[in-house]
Amino acid sequence: MTKLGEGVSGVVVGDRVVTQPGFAPGSLQNGLQEFAIADVGAFAKIPSGTSDDEAATLPTNIIAPLVALFSVLKIPAPWSAAAKGFDYAGTTLLVVGGGSNCGRFGVQLAKLAGIGRIVVVGGNEAELKELGATHVLDRHGGHDSVLARIRGVVGDDLVYAYDAVSPVVDQVLALNALSSSKRGTLARLLPLGPVDESKVVGKTAGFEVRDTFGSSQANPELAGGFWERLPGFLQEGKIKPIAFVVKQGLTAENVNEVLDAYRDGKAVKKTHIHI
Repeated sequence: MTKLGEGVSGVVVGDRVVTQPGFAPGSLQNGLQEFAIADVGAFAKIPSGTSDDEAATLPTNIIAPLVALFSVLKIPAPWSAAAKGFDYAGTTLLVVGGGSNCGRFGVQLAKLAGIGRIVVVGGNEAELKELGATHVLDRHGGHDSVLARIRGVVGDDLVYAYDAVSPVVDQVLALNALSSSKRGTLARLLPLGPVDESKVVGKTAGFEVRDTFGSSQANPELAGGFWERLPGFLQEGKIKPIAFVVKQGLTAENVNEVLDAYRDGKAVKKTHIHI
């Protein structure tokens, strides 16, 4: 932090901070800036026990599931007034894509809220259970096999699903896992078009597919409450940074190595390039 704007409190010049930039069309916050503006309600002071690289694993990876769970799915944020009347312990959440960064943070946020049953498809079982998952299911074997595994855990009670990774054609998995007798909702991070509803069967109570725009600036009340509490969450271990690798030097080779791995469908850890 090199300068404070008018009315900014809680930080002083010299503090380390982490922020999510705005990325809606017209935003003046871009990449490769020597200095950048951190918006109030979209940044937090980094506590002493957290490194800069650990803090940098958070945005945008945690804001997307934050918005998906506590705005799109309308589960009350645990610090909100509505939390007092919500049965978190009796709630089940399905997370598809547990091996992704947004999946890992989705599990942590569900655990933070006290959701009683957190059922995850994909990812490392030991890691995800340490983060708060109650069930981790194999994602292999095809739609019918994975759906059977999910249904074996949730029965016909599931009304909240969060898909962190799937293209439209595969989002029917989470939709078919939703309850047939209760209206359920899927929050998705990749809104690439309409779902083929002919492949979603037995939903007598109906269902909803909702898109997630994981922006702090677009969700100021929710995100502001989260960023305000984040230093405490990190210090208390309620939110844990995800794994990352560091590459030294902003070179085309370093950047293309990461992009090529994504293109080729390889497993990619969050990569930080130190200039």
